[in-house]
Amino acid sequence: MAEVKSHEFDAFVKRKPLPVRLFLVYGPDRGLVSERAAALAAASGVDLDDAFSIVKLDAGEVGNQPGRLVDEMNAIGLFGGDRLVWIRNAGSEKGISDGLDILARMPPGPSTLIIEAGDLKKGAALRKAAESSSQAVAIACYADDGRALQALIDQELAAEGLRISPAARERLVETIGGDRLASRNELRKLALYCRGKALVEEQDVEEIVGDASAISTDDAVDAVLKGDREGFMHAVQKIVSSKTPVFLVLQGCLRQFQLLELMRAEMDEKRAPAAQAMATLGRHLHFRRKPIVENALKSWTGPAIRRETQRLQAAILQSRQRPALEDTIAMQTMLATVLQSARR
Repeated sequence: MAEVKSHEFDAFVKRKPLPVRLFLVYGPDRGLVSERAAALAAASGVDLDDAFSIVKLDAGEVGNQPGRLVDEMNAIGLFGGDRLVWIRNAGSEKGISDGLDILARMPPGPSTLIIEAGDLKKGAALRKAAESSSQAVAIACYADDGRALQALIDQELAAEGLRISPAARERLVETIGGDRLASRNELRKLALYCRGKALVEEQDVEEIVGDASAISTDDAVDAVLKGDREGFMHAVQKIVSSKTPVFLVLQGCLRQFQLLELMRAEMDEKRAPAAQAMATLGRHLHFRRKPIVENALKSWTGPAIRRETQRLQAAILQSRQRPALEDTIAMQTMLATVLQSARR
């Protein structure tokens, strides 16, 4: 099956039975990832009320052990019947990508596998394992465009018998759209607020709808590089409200500092300006982020970048060893980095 496009998902999930049992749902819109994974679970035929039929795992529990995933998929339920293995927060874990690759080459069994992942690049091992097999499906989840937002607004308000004025609709589109789950929650809150009215006005939107616009870990990472504490807290607040794990921001910080380390090493070795290092190693960066990264290159020295990279790596290790403190460790570490950037 390889890949199901975003606009094809609604039709795909209505197929009875589903044509495959291995699903990878990934993308930057974590709310949409969660929503579509739940839709696949409901369509799988597994009794979701039977605790013995469902196994939910965090990606960290599988780690580098593909056998764990294969064993769970081949296990027999206590009372028989189909089973569902549901994995959340997947990323670069080798055990999950290798396990999916093994399962995709085996004859289909009675168990269904759903993997929820963040934004995966084209060559990512997990995405490659799903897209290259006829036994698996990869489903991308990107932030809603204007057309999808309009449909979501109409769907949620129509369920409460509400209409919306053009001005209110325009204002609403400006404040939602970064995350499907956050957008849907804001619309339901608006519908509840306006229950009993015939028409939703612009003032209603301003009074009750929060900021659920585009959510990206890049915003938080950029605030770290700039030493902008208030901007960082605002970005993290939006990320948390969208139910996106803060750990992803910590990972993004580490990747950014690893890139800074490469760039700074080239600058020091060739005695080149920051702009030249950006031209060779930063070509993939979004044009809006390039000035921020270039300024960070000018203000951070090579040894300081290496020390910060090691500190971020240590924090990631601690968060994996102590998952109950994951958010606290991530926030304390990144706030310390924000303060370091501000001093520079």
